[in-house]
Amino acid sequence: MLRKIIQIDEDKCNGCGLCIPNCHEGALQIIDNKARLISDLFCDGLGACLGYCPEGAIEIIEREAEAYNETVVMETIVKQGRNTILAHLEHLRDHNEHEFLKEAVAYIKKHNIDLSPEADLKPIKDSTIIFPTMKDALNHVKPEHESACGCGSSKTIDFRIDMDKINPASAFATTSSNPASPAPSELRQWPVQLHLVNPMASYFQGADVVLAADCVAFAMGDFHNKLLKNKSIAIACPKLDSNKDVYLDKLSTMISEAKINTLTVPIMEVPCCGGLIQMAKMAVQQSGRNIPIKKIVVGIKGDILNEEWV
Repeated sequence: MLRKIIQIDEDKCNGCGLCIPNCHEGALQIIDNKARLISDLFCDGLGACLGYCPEGAIEIIEREAEAYNETVVMETIVKQGRNTILAHLEHLRDHNEHEFLKEAVAYIKKHNIDLSPEADLKPIKDSTIIFPTMKDALNHVKPEHESACGCGSSKTIDFRIDMDKINPASAFATTSSNPASPAPSELRQWPVQLHLVNPMASYFQGADVVLAADCVAFAMGDFHNKLLKNKSIAIACPKLDSNKDVYLDKLSTMISEAKINTLTVPIMEVPCCGGLIQMAKMAVQQSGRNIPIKKIVVGIKGDILNEEWV
């Protein structure tokens, strides 16, 4: 499948770092005085960094790309030296991408790659953690609130990892003896906005997914219980959002590569919301994999007006 992704001309890059805070996915870092794309996995191809490069060193290219493959990424990363390898490992760790981190460490061990300070005389930041074994790497995965990535709006978090720490009966459940208790949230992930989500995130793998128009959750008082429970989610506005080609590509990737199970599309009764259904259908066609799509029309007062498989 064709995928849009940034490309950095290292000859033009002067390491000014103006692009870094404008990468919504946190995929860019300054390594050895050059801007580096730390991982293809977290580049969404939106090009938010383009307007902040005074040297014109960044461009968006479109190329044929297979499903994300950590081994292939590591083959590219290792050519850039020890500092970039360690930054990539830290990036996977900070985004809680445990399985990809395992693959990366396994690659390093298989190819006997030396990550000791003596292996590369270029300076390295003191906070970098060296992972001598896979066990050490996984032991250094940080809790979500300690992320050093600095990209909290789009940092991939799978809440299910910590579900065993929650006691719904005592902590969240509404009971007849305490009717004022808040209703539990059924959200299993972060982020939720379609521009920010990683379509290959763990919470999309084999999941039932809700693709909701932005206004639905505000109109429906019991949105979490009726539509979101046990599902992953992405939200979008088919009328006001820009770069909807990216939406189509991400949905197609969820279907073809993350192998999502079903797609439920709640929209408002207003005409402009119909574009979200069309986008879902186009994504199924583009993916080459057929999955069920459920269309749910919600009234402006929050009632469900229609529900059907399309």
